[in-house]
Amino acid sequence: MEFAEISERIRKLGEETENELSSVFSEIDRTREKNFLKVLGAFRKSRVSDFHFKDTSGYGLSDPGRDKVEEVYKNIFHSESALVRPQIISGTHAIAITLFGLLRPGNTLLYLSGAPYETGEAIIGIRSAKTSLKEFGVEFAQTDTSKGVSAESEKLIKNATVGVIQRSGGYSYRKALTIGEIRRMISDAKRINPHITIMVDNCYGEFVETEEPTDAGADVVVGSLIKNMGGAIAPTGGYIVGTESAISKIEGMLTAPGTGREIGPMLGLTRAFLQGVFFAPQVVSNALKGAVFAARLFEKLGYETRPKWDEKRGDIVQAIKLGSPEKLIAFAQAVQFVSPVDWDAEVEPSYLAGYENDILMAAGTFVQGSSIELSADAPMKPPYVIYLQGGIYYEHSKLASLVAASRIEKLIGR
Repeated sequence: MEFAEISERIRKLGEETENELSSVFSEIDRTREKNFLKVLGAFRKSRVSDFHFKDTSGYGLSDPGRDKVEEVYKNIFHSESALVRPQIISGTHAIAITLFGLLRPGNTLLYLSGAPYETGEAIIGIRSAKTSLKEFGVEFAQTDTSKGVSAESEKLIKNATVGVIQRSGGYSYRKALTIGEIRRMISDAKRINPHITIMVDNCYGEFVETEEPTDAGADVVVGSLIKNMGGAIAPTGGYIVGTESAISKIEGMLTAPGTGREIGPMLGLTRAFLQGVFFAPQVVSNALKGAVFAARLFEKLGYETRPKWDEKRGDIVQAIKLGSPEKLIAFAQAVQFVSPVDWDAEVEPSYLAGYENDILMAAGTFVQGSSIELSADAPMKPPYVIYLQGGIYYEHSKLASLVAASRIEKLIGR
């Protein structure tokens, strides 16, 4: 491993770190086993066959593979209905489809978990964008009910049509929400306004716990297949699962009103979608172990991390407050350097569609933008926090953290 350039001090610190993590890793393994059994049960209940790997073309009418993929997802999420399609490009796209399906002019969208992720700002109209919800006359408000409901929050909930809970913290440097917290937030909102529809942005959170937001009472849950659910195999796609009432409003935004879920070919991806979700619990557990290792290692080096290594997690993302742009770049370049694809690419901050600030992104991945493969990104603004996520192999994530720590130590002259 000479190419990795790990200093002797960091190598020893890594060994010491790994020896401390056995109890946390054992808990991750227990969660993985339960999720594996849940996924296997979903496949068996759906009676998946080799026949379902065959595909249709054109309109995709009566595509048995597509229908079987969506049946498997319904079983995993214990939901009434599902849309799982290659035509859903990303988690952001799934959110947009869902919100435009559920909201009408004069309705109010309320974020219950604080400010939305940057790419959601354009959907809503917080940042100027053509065809935003704001242009269609949808009102927007935000509050944070993760710690409880204030008098002001209660007023907002009473007037809301759709309430959104963003599970991951995004670039807000907050901890991801656990299923327990999501369950309480949904219960509070439904108690105050029984007619509110709750959507959970589940990106980065799938299979981190043994339950999903649908188990906690969410009406709709959305996510991306190039994150956790694709198991590093699905090359594109997204999912929307939930109640039949909600999905029946959303499906027309995916294709067209009147045709809805009845059309849409799988484009030869049925096998990849099914195989990806089957592998997902294992891949997610490896990513979690890598995040825990990174948290403990950098805590030992004196850096603030969120979550801490032994805290309960709601997603696979590990935030590390590095405190300077130079350290951000050194960390990201280390992740790129140990990647299997484009390892020799230079990582520099640049504009990325949907974001307000320049973004630093390291992702030497087989699928463009795949966050379940090892990647790291950061907005170029104080307090200069790097967000590490993914890792098909735990060993890959560990290696990236060790190289990043060595390069940062060299940068600051230690």
